[in-house]
Amino acid sequence: MKSARREKMDAPVLCVGNFTVGGTGKTPIAIALARQAKRMQLVPGFLSRGHGGSFAEPHVVDTHHDSAKHVGDEPLLLAEHALVAVSANRAAGARLLIERGCNFLIMDDGFQSARIHIDYSLIVVDARFGLGNGHVIPGGPMRARLIDQLRFADAILKMGEGERADSVVRQAARAGKPVFSATARPRGKKAFAGRRFLAFAGIGHPEKFFDTIGKAGGTVVLAHAFADHHFYLPDELDDLAAAADAGELELLTTSKDAARLRHGVASPAFLERLNVLEIDAVFDIEHSAERIVDETLDAWRRRMIAG
Repeated sequence: MKSARREKMDAPVLCVGNFTVGGTGKTPIAIALARQAKRMQLVPGFLSRGHGGSFAEPHVVDTHHDSAKHVGDEPLLLAEHALVAVSANRAAGARLLIERGCNFLIMDDGFQSARIHIDYSLIVVDARFGLGNGHVIPGGPMRARLIDQLRFADAILKMGEGERADSVVRQAARAGKPVFSATARPRGKKAFAGRRFLAFAGIGHPEKFFDTIGKAGGTVVLAHAFADHHFYLPDELDDLAAAADAGELELLTTSKDAARLRHGVASPAFLERLNVLEIDAVFDIEHSAERIVDETLDAWRRRMIAG
């Protein structure tokens, strides 16, 4: 992990990572931190590897022309909030963002990357799923042993409700690392109350999405789960629309799925009838996001002084 020599960038680098494979809620947290950076008069930019992306060279995402197959779904979602550079070489992507005027870099995932120096590593742990069985890939979801990863983390963020992250929180606290917490809040919650849906999702933990609909007051009559980052085929969308019609249901999906559909094969007619449940990450303590950005800036200043 951080034992490899990493390139130091001319801008602060905040990594929003995780210990495991699969969805933990990193993307809403990264967006919330970008918004905070903007409030502090910074110019944030996102660094992403881009799941399934096809660009050989660093590429700044263009939401008007890029498709999800070319850059990935998360970069398209992030690009609605700040510039996004997609690159397997994160150092090259960082240099491109700096050239474009960004002065605060947020790395979506990449905690285990050996390319770039990270000034502050915020590790997101899902409160509902925790570390799974605690075993390292391929026996479990862990990217490496917890003890080997935790020593390089600067802070832990418990995302959502549940107790499966508590053991990690205790270990982090014993190690003297700050622990933050946040929850996913549906945007426009009242708009979903009393409505009946055919809900579908191709994300890491689709059951969280289905549960969130219920918390927003909607009813999931039919639920269809697809593989993470699933690229929908026209026939699949036709089947979903037909099933919704047969049950007199409305179609509802996640913002990540909507990004893939808007920049994929979905017809204008399908998109017109599609509802999207937008999620905002809300920190339990109001000034947590400001503290995270401040500590990233402090670490970067110390690095620059030290040379």
